[in-house]
Amino acid sequence: MPSPTEITVSQLTRLIGLGHGPALIDVRADEDFAADPRLIPASVRRPAEEPATWASAYKGKSVVVICRNGAKLSQGVAAWLRHEGIAAETLEGGFAAWQSGHHPLVRTEKLLKRDAEGRTVWVTRARPKIDRIACPWLIRRFVDPNAAFLFVAAPEVLAVAERFSATPFDIEGVFWSHRGELCTFDTMLEEFALDIPALRNLATIVRAADTARLDLAPEAAGLLAVSLGFSRMFRDDLEQLAAAMPIYDGFYRWARDATDETHNWPTPATGSKA
Repeated sequence: MPSPTEITVSQLTRLIGLGHGPALIDVRADEDFAADPRLIPASVRRPAEEPATWASAYKGKSVVVICRNGAKLSQGVAAWLRHEGIAAETLEGGFAAWQSGHHPLVRTEKLLKRDAEGRTVWVTRARPKIDRIACPWLIRRFVDPNAAFLFVAAPEVLAVAERFSATPFDIEGVFWSHRGELCTFDTMLEEFALDIPALRNLATIVRAADTARLDLAPEAAGLLAVSLGFSRMFRDDLEQLAAAMPIYDGFYRWARDATDETHNWPTPATGSKA
């Protein structure tokens, strides 16, 4: 039975990918990270030796601290964070327990270095519709919760990427883009190794809506409609992204937990005749 300041692997699996989940902090020693440089989805690396230097970034948040085995590093860091007034738990059994349970781990070798604030920075074309909203949602929920996104005129994407050390996505000729019949969302699932059934289901919906193949998923027409509506509601692309994040939260939660549920109203009264 976990202690009151621990969370189990099974409990954490239910929280990852949800907008209201805890912040995940990976404090594995450098040699342990080098042995397996993957990350539990949505977790961010922080140095265990100096938690006081970065604790303020988590004020007002709940966090889960992860080390290799859930022992001294994570428990010490979590204790420091609680000392700073931050609700902090540790992952029971640590990274090793998550790994042994064959839960998804994010591949990080293809990510560019982070900026001075520890964020990955991405750049794409302005006026997003579907893929350019879905991909930022995926990154913030499963790869880097603090990721920054720049929306610029299409001809300037590559120049901005070079000048500001940003990663270009969803334009022709770059790594993070469409591949054959697959869209950029599919590419990110593959390259980050996010083999999660609910995300695969969502990927089909995104691909169908993004590539005018609505026959692939009945939900795609709804995603296309709301995406086009949002693109006309907001002039500011970042405001549109912020407003649309809950749409993908809802699709993800449906794809994870509710695909077999139906809804009908009014329901037949008890004892009524057909």
